[in-house]
Amino acid sequence: MLVATWNINGVKARLDALLAWLAERKPDVACLQEIKSVDEGFPRAEIEALGYHVETHGQKGFNGVALLSRTPPLDKLTERGLPGDEADVQSRFIEGVYAMPSRSGAHGGDRLRVACLYLPNGNPLGTDKFTYKLDWMRRLEDHARLRLAQEVPFLLAGDFNIIPQPDDARHPSAWVNDALFQPESRAAWRRLVNLGLTDAVRATTDKDGVYTFWDYQAGAWQKNNGIRIDHLLLSPEAAARLASVGIDSHVRGWEKPSDHVPVIAQFH
Repeated sequence: MLVATWNINGVKARLDALLAWLAERKPDVACLQEIKSVDEGFPRAEIEALGYHVETHGQKGFNGVALLSRTPPLDKLTERGLPGDEADVQSRFIEGVYAMPSRSGAHGGDRLRVACLYLPNGNPLGTDKFTYKLDWMRRLEDHARLRLAQEVPFLLAGDFNIIPQPDDARHPSAWVNDALFQPESRAAWRRLVNLGLTDAVRATTDKDGVYTFWDYQAGAWQKNNGIRIDHLLLSPEAAARLASVGIDSHVRGWEKPSDHVPVIAQFH
């Protein structure tokens, strides 16, 4: 079973790339962030033509998340919006439950809960945007604690807008005044992981130069001036079934690319 996350940076602008990647990689569940589309404007017909079920939590012009899956979610009610603040109207969270292959190899009673998230950027520092970022992370921590207590395979997938460690950036010094690399942001990340979650990429490699985002400016892609901010965090039950992790960095070189690339985990 393949589960992927990708900040698509505008689903309509990147539709050709998305369709090509879905046909190439064939993920069982794909979590998209920053779709920048209302639900009724999402190009579901083109995606459904490839055999995918579509669930969205959209917003006009910015934000927005989506779950694409080869089979519909098991629960009829897909959860939209991160719990904990009814006044939060930003579309940044969607969660569904999907069938996993049973240990014998046939689809059976095993389930995987997939949460797709687009964490706030938080810039500029010293503004309400940074406060919102930290508040959102506290709510995410509360939600993850609840899900972990249920002891069902569970993962948090998405653009976290956090650089966890200096080796997750080509030039860490360039990010010291950015919300993505602030001590408070990284401390919130550590609190989340320390609940018992596994960073899927770092569970499989400790190499430098492992990035998921390259800015459009200053030839960042050509110079490999990247950062790792797109993550898959796994519950112990999901981590026990992790087979491999990949980053499809080649799609950054496609025509009209997103500035992010997909991160994919395979489960057995």
